[in-house]
Amino acid sequence: MKYYKLFIFLISSTILFVACGSLKKPVIQQNEPLTSYKYFYITPTTELTSGTGGVYGGQYGVYGGSSTKTINPSDIIAGTLLKQGFIRLPELDTQLLSETLLVNYGESGRRSLNLGYSIEVTIQFLAAQTHSVVCICTAEGQGSTEADDIRIAINRALSPLFE
Repeated sequence: MKYYKLFIFLISSTILFVACGSLKKPVIQQNEPLTSYKYFYITPTTELTSGTGGVYGGQYGVYGGSSTKTINPSDIIAGTLLKQGFIRLPELDTQLLSETLLVNYGESGRRSLNLGYSIEVTIQFLAAQTHSVVCICTAEGQGSTEADDIRIAINRALSPLFE
C-alpha cells in the first residue's frame, strides 16, 4: 500500500510539473525609435484557418461540434499599427520612403508546452529607404487553435513597443 501511494504521488507530481510551463518573455531588439516614421507598408501574408472539434456519444446518440477560426497575420499587425497612429500604404511611394517602415512577419518556432504547443512569431521593421533593421520583435502564443496561437503571439510581440 505504501508503494502504491508513492507511485500515485509521483505520477501526479509529474503531470503537474509537465503542465506548468509558461510562455517565453517577448524579445525586442530596437535599433531606433518607431516614432521617426509615419507610414508603413506590410508584406502581404496568407490566411491561416484552424479548428477544433469533438464527437461525443451517449445513450441517445452521437453528438459533435466544431469551431473554425481564420486569421491573416498582416491584418492583425496592421490593426495594431493603425491604432498607434501609423498610416498604412497600399504600395510603396518613393516620395515617402524616408518616413516609411517595411513590416515583415514570419513564424519562427514551435515548442511543446502545457500538454499542447506554442507558436513563436517574429515581426521585423525595416527602414524603407535604407533597408536597415529598425526593430525586431519575437514572442510566443498559445491558445485553443493555431489561429489563436498566432494572434496571441503577435499581440505579445507588439505590445511592449507601445507601452
